[in-house]
Amino acid sequence: MRSLLASLTLLAVAMAAPVAAAQKVALFIDVSKPGPKIDRNLFGQFAEHLGHGVYEGIWVGPDSKIPNTRGIRNDVVAALKAIKVPNVRWPGGCFADEYHWRKGIGPQRTVTLNPNWGGVIEPNTFGTTEFMDFLDQIGAEAYLSVNVGSGTPQEAAEWLEYLTTAQPTTLAKERAANGHPAPYKVAFLGIGNESWDCGGNMTPGYYLSQLKIYSRFVRNFNPAQQDKQQMLKIAVGPGGSESRWTEWTDAIMKAYQNHTWSWDMNGLSMHSYTVVKWPPSFASVGFGETEYAQILKSTLEMNSLVEKHSAIMDKYDPEKKVALVVDEWGGWYAPLPGSNPGFLAQQNSLRDAVLAALNLNIFARHADRVRMANIAQMINVLQAMILTDKEKMVLTPTYYVYKMYVPFQDATFVPATLDAGTFTHDGITLPRIDAIAAKDKAGKLWLAITNVDPNQSAEIEVTLAGMNAKSAAGETLSASKVDSVNTFDAPNTVVPKPFSAKAQDGKLTLKLEPKSVTAIALEQ
Repeated sequence: MRSLLASLTLLAVAMAAPVAAAQKVALFIDVSKPGPKIDRNLFGQFAEHLGHGVYEGIWVGPDSKIPNTRGIRNDVVAALKAIKVPNVRWPGGCFADEYHWRKGIGPQRTVTLNPNWGGVIEPNTFGTTEFMDFLDQIGAEAYLSVNVGSGTPQEAAEWLEYLTTAQPTTLAKERAANGHPAPYKVAFLGIGNESWDCGGNMTPGYYLSQLKIYSRFVRNFNPAQQDKQQMLKIAVGPGGSESRWTEWTDAIMKAYQNHTWSWDMNGLSMHSYTVVKWPPSFASVGFGETEYAQILKSTLEMNSLVEKHSAIMDKYDPEKKVALVVDEWGGWYAPLPGSNPGFLAQQNSLRDAVLAALNLNIFARHADRVRMANIAQMINVLQAMILTDKEKMVLTPTYYVYKMYVPFQDATFVPATLDAGTFTHDGITLPRIDAIAAKDKAGKLWLAITNVDPNQSAEIEVTLAGMNAKSAAGETLSASKVDSVNTFDAPNTVVPKPFSAKAQDGKLTLKLEPKSVTAIALEQ
């Protein structure tokens, strides 16, 4: 009896205990002061010949039992179309500086090795034709990385002639014989990859000499791209914040300031992965709040990195003609146990959804300079949108963030200010709330709000200048744990659910779950 009474007493106390109140945050948005366009190319993807990113991820071959169109997985195409992928960077990465395009065209392909990523066989069955077909199927633009490390300007120039000329040259006839008489459109050209490291260990001066040559001779001949839709050339830029990187940015931008008619560049790439310590050792699943906080603290360093290199670019390019292109970014963790370490296979958790939202918000806040970004990588590698296993496919938490952010593609940035508050765990302090606002082409105002705190919900009191909002509707993404993941057996553990709110007494209050990403439209 005493035992029963004690239990009932404890239950009564627990029921009477107040639930932790949601912390309130005031968010102010001035709709009357629009900022720069959030270029849709900020939501670009990256597909390197690495692990199962291309083979099994995109390409299964026309004879596969997995439903496909000319060898390209139908399920993957449908998923990527739904997030309106603007561009795909290919074939690398480090792989690009050992890629020779002729080995991947025509009916007979040259089988080689992939020494960068696991030393495995590279069959070259997924080459130029297949990549351009893939882009056509998902509705994305081509971002080609040409081989500067082990290739030649002639090789790169001939690849572009093969792809883009409409005139009946020998290369154009070869393209037609391979199934595509019309010239392809190539929107972006990356001139090398990490030329300071895996792309050839070049000095800034030596790379600059190569940049000028490739920029001069690697031309786009497509008649449709000679005016407003010209191919944009992207130079290799920094890979961090240390002096070697700032000196690199300074050297390239100083040369750009004095460039002549014979060479040009439209973008400077930057690579920055979220890695607390090298080599990557944090687990991608089965971690706790300490690792959650450590990773997010590391990823927020992207803001100071963008600001540091933007300041150097501003010195030589105050009109911001050259874009800062963050074409490799994302969380990089320890390889999954039992996987080939060279395949960079990892899981994708709710933590990665929060990480993705924080970075996309940073890029949006610097949209005047950061006009393109490519998360690494699209399928089965690092912070992927999609995981596949034979006929199975699962969408990751990061995928759903990209889907929720579709309305921000080419939207107009709107200033938003808030007292973000703090989340502290194990000596690490982070901003608790992060938010951006933007107007889409139809004039609708969108908000994206991330609650970093894994334990506390949040109440956001929205105040608008230049607009009265009566309600809000959209989606929110959260889960029970920071390391919650979607698996082939449980694909819906981390998926968005509907979110709505109505104004009361002229105030719009949004109640956000802990560890969540929310994207909503405001209705007048």
